[in-house]
Amino acid sequence: MLKVLKNLRESIVQVIIIVILLCVQATTDLALPDYTSKIVNTGIQAGGIESSLPDILVKEDMEKLLLFTEEDDKILNSYELVGNEQTKREEKIIHKYFGRDKAIEPDKIYILKDIKAEEKEELYKIMSTPLIGVVAIQSGQLSNISEEQKAQMEDMQDSIKEQVVINLIKELYKKIGVDTDRLQNNYIFKTGLQMLGVATITMVSAVTIMLLSSRVAAKLGKTLRNKVFNKVIHFSNKELAEFSTASLITRSTNDIQQIQQLITMLFRVVVYAPIIGIGGFVKVLTNSDNQMAWIVGVAILAILFIVGPLFIIVMPRFKKLQDLIDKLNQVSREILTGLPVIRAFNKEKKEESRFDSANLDLTKVNIFVNRAMSMMMPLLMLVMNSITILIVWVGCHNVDQGLTQVGDMMAFIQYTMQIVMSFLMISMISIMLPRAAISARRINEVVETVPSIDDKKETKKFDESKKGLVEFKNVSFRYPDADTDILSDINFTAKPGETTAIIGSTGSGKSTVVNLLPRFYDVTGGELLIDGVNVKDVPQKELRHIIGFVPQKGILFSGTIESNIKYADENMSDEQMEEAASIAQATEFIEGKDKKYQEPIAQGGSNVSGGQKQRLSIARAIAKDPEIFVFDDSFSALDFKTDSKLREALAKKTKNKTVIIVAQRISTIMNAEKIVVLEEGKVVGIGHHKELMKNNETYRQIALSQLSEEELGEEGGH
Repeated sequence: MLKVLKNLRESIVQVIIIVILLCVQATTDLALPDYTSKIVNTGIQAGGIESSLPDILVKEDMEKLLLFTEEDDKILNSYELVGNEQTKREEKIIHKYFGRDKAIEPDKIYILKDIKAEEKEELYKIMSTPLIGVVAIQSGQLSNISEEQKAQMEDMQDSIKEQVVINLIKELYKKIGVDTDRLQNNYIFKTGLQMLGVATITMVSAVTIMLLSSRVAAKLGKTLRNKVFNKVIHFSNKELAEFSTASLITRSTNDIQQIQQLITMLFRVVVYAPIIGIGGFVKVLTNSDNQMAWIVGVAILAILFIVGPLFIIVMPRFKKLQDLIDKLNQVSREILTGLPVIRAFNKEKKEESRFDSANLDLTKVNIFVNRAMSMMMPLLMLVMNSITILIVWVGCHNVDQGLTQVGDMMAFIQYTMQIVMSFLMISMISIMLPRAAISARRINEVVETVPSIDDKKETKKFDESKKGLVEFKNVSFRYPDADTDILSDINFTAKPGETTAIIGSTGSGKSTVVNLLPRFYDVTGGELLIDGVNVKDVPQKELRHIIGFVPQKGILFSGTIESNIKYADENMSDEQMEEAASIAQATEFIEGKDKKYQEPIAQGGSNVSGGQKQRLSIARAIAKDPEIFVFDDSFSALDFKTDSKLREALAKKTKNKTVIIVAQRISTIMNAEKIVVLEEGKVVGIGHHKELMKNNETYRQIALSQLSEEELGEEGGH
């Protein structure tokens, strides 16, 4: 998996931006519950009064307060009387509580100094009980507080005591003319705006993250597809056979899609989920009442209890799923490719059954995986909702007992949901990761495969003095994993200006011999020389540049007739293209088309006949004008008249070229300067037609199986 992720280096800038934005989003998400708590606790319950110490006290109240404490100096040192000339800080506090139009008499108002948090906490412990006494005296409830009443006040729960103190402060503020409703509205409005700003940052970050993640994932998919395709392009027939076409298509599409889907979530899990999970847990222990922290542990254990078994059950099915997709693609490809044969033998029902079987196997595994995955989400939602109910239940009891505040309970719910969601995201990625890991391994198998046929580090150049010369010297060949050689001790030479034909019975190795020329396979014994150099010592690109290869099965590409003939060089002149078409005897049917050379060619050349397909394939090789022409039974779909005309025109074009023809028909090769006869992978005869008719029984039997002795004698005389 890590090898695949290394390709993210191409998008490193975007990845860094995503990580930064995820940190920003996680930080803002963790801040939101605090704002909820502030609005409920301070804005609604406390009426917008932020401190449990009065910021403002009139002189009269200060004197009453000092009656209930022996810490007079400490209190008076923490407050200062407002004088004739007010400082900016004093003006700000006065404007906050009284508005800008209120005039304050000097030496009548005490304002709390800007002291440290530790000093405020110590001061609160000193002033909390006396403040209760001050309000009680003002309301006429008592003229003094007994020691017993003081002890009862000291024994109050901290949260209840703090709420009582804040309410007392609110009463004191009302008495001195502070508009507490305006104070409350201002606080809620200010905190609400801050909360909205934080939420906006979260939203913008989330949208940008998804946009960039999609871009990064798409770019990674593009990179992987390019790597897989470029590697497959350089595969020899050995590697193509090992992987199979269906599997390579699946790896290039479905497997890479799995990686893309993972990447869109991976950053959020690797960066965002840990920050949210750890940050939320820290917030629960510090900002909220940690008496309910055990609920978070219960939630995590419940999630692991659900996800663990699902992970163990589902993970092995993911590899099976990809293998079954390969199988379905293979069956589909075979059926679509062999449709004419299937129809000819009335085997539609059998092939439908074979497809249904592969489809059903895939469907069963898919249904199992999807059921398991779909079951996970409702169970996890049940856990989340149950945990919410549990928090409310426990929290309400704590609120009732004065152990916590409503806002803290609401914040705790949000933090717990964030922690649960982080584990939920990790659980989701843990389900996606095995399938993506399997896909990554399958992609790496292709990318890391070293082609069996590759260029050497130090290559040689062709010998210009031996241009067009092809030499087989004791050549042997064995297919990969085969037990015996399919070719052994092949020796012959094909010279420029001559036509060298290869003939033999089915399975004698004719096509294998010519497939060695462009290095579709490498010889396993002996040497194959072209232009005086071993084909293994020259770059494949240069080797194939001098060879015009026409395969046994004519292959055309979707496009036009022109694009297929000009396949070797799209900048080729029209005259060169038309000459090649004329030699290949394709002009007649091309001119009969409505759009001539611009006539569309369907995928695989399905809209032209077999003979037309062969002629266009031959025209493509002729238009290339190579040193060596190789025709692998490329005239089999042509009638005798067209075959004869084509060979006659081709002979004029290839006077100084090397022509190698593999053929089944004797008439195609009778006039060749050299005929190589193969039998069971060995050369059993070399010569011209008349010579072989006299001296080679294998050739004579092949010839007589096609033509009479009179026809052979007449044809041979030409």
